[in-house]
Amino acid sequence: MGFKCGIVGLPNVGKSTLFNAITASELAAAANYPFCTIEPNTGMVPVPDPRIDRLVEIAHPQRVVPATMQFVDIAGLVEGASKGEGKGNDFLRHIRDCDAIAHVVRCFEDDNIIHVSGGVDPERDIRVIEMELALKDLETVSKRIEKTEKLARSGDKESRTQLEVLGKLRDVLDQGKWARTLEVDDNHQKFVRELQLLTHKPILYIANVAESDLPDGNKLSEIVKRVASEEQAACIVISGKIESEIANLPVEERKDFLETLGLRRSGLDQLIQAGYALLGLRTYFTVGEKEVRAWTIHAGDTAPAAAGKIHTDFEKGFIRAETIAYEEFDRLGGEKQSKEAGKMRTEGKEYVVQDGDVMHFRFSV
Repeated sequence: MGFKCGIVGLPNVGKSTLFNAITASELAAAANYPFCTIEPNTGMVPVPDPRIDRLVEIAHPQRVVPATMQFVDIAGLVEGASKGEGKGNDFLRHIRDCDAIAHVVRCFEDDNIIHVSGGVDPERDIRVIEMELALKDLETVSKRIEKTEKLARSGDKESRTQLEVLGKLRDVLDQGKWARTLEVDDNHQKFVRELQLLTHKPILYIANVAESDLPDGNKLSEIVKRVASEEQAACIVISGKIESEIANLPVEERKDFLETLGLRRSGLDQLIQAGYALLGLRTYFTVGEKEVRAWTIHAGDTAPAAAGKIHTDFEKGFIRAETIAYEEFDRLGGEKQSKEAGKMRTEGKEYVVQDGDVMHFRFSV
């Protein structure tokens, strides 16, 4: 699995419409009223990658397994969600399990689609969600402080250090800021991650505009871009309506449809690319007659860690990795030709896997 991304936003911003489009499903009811999504819906989406198509063309495998992304459609949050308004506590809890947050912001006017706050105002909408997530985190941190204080009084040294970090987190959250804005040294990073704070997760803003405002967006989406820039977050501009139309087209017709709109990529492609960059993800491939498969790893992962994605035994008993850069594999037309040309390398435990590497692992158990 690539990663798990929770889609959040106020009601009627186009969140469920987007989810239906990118998963090509009807799981989430895109209705014109708040809380139509009562339980979080989950969809697995194959990651589009032209490299895997080329590998299939070369190897003619029996099956193909692309990398995937998991999207969770979390029902619309409202002001007061951190206190339970609008099923808020349930919805906020579901975000904890996600690796990243995709915040859909309404940047289109439509009198037929009501806005929960009475009018379109991207910055206000963003701040409502931010505040609710921060308030929920503040509750989590405050409870943890009470528990840790008891341990600290008993003389536990680690608890005293944790109290200092928790105090800093509380100060940041009190100001309505995201926990990830607090600089924490390497020794305390693991502790902060274990808290599973909502505002510690990476965030990607999705400015949902009308079809006529593609590809550059409008004045409303510019507000979202500005906020994202201030928060050092990513932002993409898409049209949920267009994504719905693309999802209903045969695959072979999608490219022409995008070109008529002046677009090079679909919103889904943009979302996946931005998500991978957000979490520092990379892809490597295994290629054979039986299977061509894409594997998702983190930037900086070594060969044994990458092998462990296939099976823990591969990592434990790692001996070496036979590696071919995708560009060479593509240019030369396969493993045999790459090997004959001297382009297959033998890499050891310290090798940092590069995006696109075609790999075969040798291990002993």
